[in-house]
Amino acid sequence: MPYRVAVAASGRGSNLAALLRRLGPEEPAEVVLVISNEPDAGALAIARSNGIATAVLEDPADSGAWLAVLTVHQADLLVLAGFLKRVPKEVVSAWRDRIINIHPALLPRHGGPGMYGLRVHAAVLEAGEPESGATVHLVTEEYDRGPVLAQVRVRVEPGDTPERLALRVLEVEHQLLPEAVLRAAGAGHPVPFAFDPEPD
Repeated sequence: MPYRVAVAASGRGSNLAALLRRLGPEEPAEVVLVISNEPDAGALAIARSNGIATAVLEDPADSGAWLAVLTVHQADLLVLAGFLKRVPKEVVSAWRDRIINIHPALLPRHGGPGMYGLRVHAAVLEAGEPESGATVHLVTEEYDRGPVLAQVRVRVEPGDTPERLALRVLEVEHQLLPEAVLRAAGAGHPVPFAFDPEPD
């Protein structure tokens, strides 16, 4: 039986799309549910066009709603892919070591409350960092502080803007997140791993 994956996303769903491209019929994992806090999120449209069940959380702080929908769809793993609300502590506790997040920087630097999207890349550039990248980590009660499972580094180029850096980091996110899901499917739970992205 395939490893059943639920994905939570607030925005356009580019990481979800990348995951679906990687998870062909021969792979051991399957996206069975897409959750959002935004009724008009692009991620929901992607899910519907692929015949995947969707759920909109009217109150993302309602742990009962989270647990009910994850139970109904018999999910094995919850993936946060651009989900911009805090997952309730009760859900994190009940799903300990079964929730992963993709973050567009090399944690533990440039993470925490409010650090998402272009804010992250602007912070990297303002700090004069020579490199950035993407991190997949386990989700705990504290924002972006869970154990790191894997990272991919991206060099900061001269003259970079937050927008330019974001595009290059997103490219490696689209490889790193599917790899994390497949490694979890193979082991039956999220695991640390080393990963070298495919060159352009």
